Parts: sequence; structure tokens; C-alpha cells
Amino acid sequence: MLSDRILNMGISKTLEMTAKARKLKELGYNVINLSVGEPDFFPPSFILKAAKKAIDKGYHNYTPISGDLELKKMICKKFKRDNNLNYSNSQILISNGVKQSIINLFLALLNKNDEVIIPAPYWVSYYEMVKFCQAKPIIIPTTIKSNFKITSKQLKNVITSKTKIFIFNSPCNPTGCVYSKKELKTLVKILSKNPKIIIISDEIYEYIIYEKKHISIASFSEIYNQTVTLNGLSKSFSMTGWRVGYLGGPEWLTQACEKIQGQTTSCVNSIAQRASIVALKYNQKKILKKILNSFKKRRNLIITFFKEIPTLKFKSPDGAFYLFIDLSFFLKKNQSSNNFSMHLLNKYFVATVSGESFGSKNGLRISYASSKKNLFEALFRIKKFLNELLNSSYMYH
Repeated sequence: MLSDRILNMGISKTLEMTAKARKLKELGYNVINLSVGEPDFFPPSFILKAAKKAIDKGYHNYTPISGDLELKKMICKKFKRDNNLNYSNSQILISNGVKQSIINLFLALLNKNDEVIIPAPYWVSYYEMVKFCQAKPIIIPTTIKSNFKITSKQLKNVITSKTKIFIFNSPCNPTGCVYSKKELKTLVKILSKNPKIIIISDEIYEYIIYEKKHISIASFSEIYNQTVTLNGLSKSFSMTGWRVGYLGGPEWLTQACEKIQGQTTSCVNSIAQRASIVALKYNQKKILKKILNSFKKRRNLIITFFKEIPTLKFKSPDGAFYLFIDLSFFLKKNQSSNNFSMHLLNKYFVATVSGESFGSKNGLRISYASSKKNLFEALFRIKKFLNELLNSSYMYH
């Protein structure tokens, strides 16, 4: 018999849609996958060369659980250079992607019935990870009107004696919203009055910002000691399969996470760690300018396209590579964004992820981390489906 823990856990809808798209593709259908958050670029050549060099030099052994010392030193430099954050080597833990960093933190901090505050729409795994730890997700809903950002009043109203964690994601997956320094300051004012709350700041999309500037919430001195900053190389460097994530935070908490990691996965792939040293050595903004410009063009393309459909509501994303749209006008009685997404896949062979997965029942996430050619074709199919819904009483199930 399976455990109650696994029976109560939902499947990652992002990965589920990707798997369904892959299966249809294997059957010969021309499927365009706009569900997964995976850049379609190769990692920069200097990273590939660094990985090959590491192989030739014999970096085939286990590293310390917390990570290669040289990489930890480089991460400290990166935090100082790009985020104005001072961390020592003992405050750094390298994990198998940011996802592992998050579950390490949750397992280290949460007891049964503790509360975790999560702004919605949220990344799909936050909610299920909290449930896995037998804690309670406390959701703060947002709307297009607020550009999917929470207010200090909303935050204050949900804090209780059981609040243990506030998890925060800017730039945000799935909405692409980016909090300004002024907006962060209002949240910091509330959080600093509640020093027992641990703030987890997921900054994996830090370098995929178009017009605005990224500010790390830990850079506010009032809450530095209660904040953990998470980042990784998957999105910015197209190193999704390399699985390198890292965190910087209070030493006592980093050591607790290291203890968990030591009993689960141990260290991260040694070759990937050596390549990551070279990746983080330089200012990412300059190196990745070409990639960022490409994402910006795709964003503008998809926005221009959907503006032609006046009944469709959305906000232009300031960061990441997703467009989160409101399908309210197109969802008829007893239908959901999940129905919509599944029908779009099964009839028009375009994979997306329903907003229900992100805590927003009327939303739909579209990833534009795909080629322009695929985007053009996918958008044409989506528009065809939307027009079909507008011009008929067609019902999808």
C-alpha cells in the first residue's frame, strides 16, 4: 500500500502536460509545446568548454555535500556583485536545482499545521511541497488589476502565530510580474515586524527582465537575517538538465538543509558544478544580452498577437518568459481552464498549462521560450480555437 503522503500529493501539471505532449508527438502528431519553461537555446559555448575541460582534468569524484568550494566562493562573489548581498561560504548550499533547495528548506523548517504564505498565481510545486510537509498553504489571491502583486495589507491580514514561511517569487512564474523596490519596501515593513517568519525568495528568473530592474528582497537590511535567497543556472544559461541551484541564507538554516541533502541526494553533479564556476564568473547581463533580446522579441510578438482579441485579458510580463492570460470570457458554465488546456492539446496540438495548476482557475500559462516559427504556428492554432468559441455555442470537455 502506498503512503498517505504520496496519495495526497498532486502531479506537477507542467510536467504532466509535457509528458502528454511528448506522447502525442511520438504518435506522429505535430505538437507544439508551450507548457514547459525551458529555453530553446544551447548553453553558451564557454560553459560547454568548461564542462569538457572538467572531464579531461578528472573532476569525477563526489564534492562536499554543500558544493564545490570554488563554486561556493563564486556564488558569494555573484551575490555581492549582482545583488548587494554578503554571504560567506558557510551560508551557501548547492542543490540539484532550485526545486531541491525549496524542499530542503520546507523539510528543515515545517512542522505539522505550520502555515506557509504563498501569493497566487504561484509556481505549481510550492503548494504541493507544503502539503507534503503536512503544513498548510495560505494563499493570497491577486488579479490582473494589481498586476498579480500582493499588497502589504493583504500580507498583514494573513499572518498568524502559526505562520512559518513566506515564499516569494520575482520575476514570477507564471505571471512575469516584477516587484519594484518601492513595492518590496512595503512588504519588508510588515515582515520585519515578524522576525520569526522565514522569507524564501525564489529569484531563478533574475536575469530575464525586460525594462525593470531586479531587486533582491534580502538586500533590505531589516530582514536580511530572516531571508533565504534562491537562484540557479537553468533559465538564464539554458542549463535546465544540468540541475544546478543554490541558496544563500542564515548559517543555521543552510546547515540544516545540508543535513537533509546529505541523507537524500548528497552532492550535485561534479562536472556541472565546475562548469557553473565559469558561468557565474562574468556578469550575466552582458553575456546573456542576445538571449534576453530574443525573449523580448517573442514577448512582443505574442502580446501583439493577443491584443487583436479584445475579449482576452492579460498583462504584458516584465520578466521571465510566460504570458498568463485570463480566459474568463471563454469559459462557459461548468468548464474550467483545465478543460480548455486539454482540448487545446487534444484537438489543436498545442500544449499549455491551465491556471488551476497555479492557483488561478480562469488563467492559462503560455511559455514563449520556443522558436519564433513554433510560436507563430501555435498562436495561429490558439486564435482559431478562440474564434471558434466566440462564433459558436461550441462546448469542450
